Amino acid sequence: MIDYTVEFGKDGRHGESDDRLDAAAFHRNHAAIWAVLEKFLRGKTGDVVEAGSGTGQHVVFFAQHAPGVTWWPSDLNDNHLRSIAAWIAHENLANVRPPLRIDLSNPQWRAEMSDSHGPGALLAIFCANVIHIAPWRVAEGLIAGAARYLRPDGRLFLYGPFKRGGKHTALSNAVFDTSLRDNNPEWGVRDVDEMAVLAQHNGLKLAELIDMPANNLILTFERHAG
Repeated sequence: MIDYTVEFGKDGRHGESDDRLDAAAFHRNHAAIWAVLEKFLRGKTGDVVEAGSGTGQHVVFFAQHAPGVTWWPSDLNDNHLRSIAAWIAHENLANVRPPLRIDLSNPQWRAEMSDSHGPGALLAIFCANVIHIAPWRVAEGLIAGAARYLRPDGRLFLYGPFKRGGKHTALSNAVFDTSLRDNNPEWGVRDVDEMAVLAQHNGLKLAELIDMPANNLILTFERHAG
């Protein structure tokens, strides 16, 4: 039984008559995240999966700014899936596919997209604020799937709070980590080093670590050369 989904959008505005949710975090971080993604996606075409799309606000914003990319949102929470679909319909974007219900703890999570209408090998996978509010097996499944489904020049982007060298980068992150573990012992802020080791075991490597506002990081992973 799946018991680790978290619902976003409760902390933002919801004054819409449809199913669109509004997450306060989106308004704080979308521009900074896009500045990182845009450098990689500029001039490229292909399929990008957003793993754990939450309200759907990020994926429609990214799609507006990268019309040559086909975006595939996904989530496990039913309210999120309805919100994602509502945001896609509201923005009327041709390059965003309907949201898919995906359980990232399954290393073969792309199987839900493997029919004739699914994406090919993936240019990128973007995942924000997921692995610290989920059991470790979700990080394992996400990385294993990325190793399977990224094309040779593809990248995985992970956004959120991380420890570095076993230490929190800010007191607020330490407090947040404690609250997460109090809520569920399987949750918690992950360490950059443990993510790098997990990636290495799956044939990926940590290619870049980017400091972000509010004591967050973006970790980017790519295939080992050769």
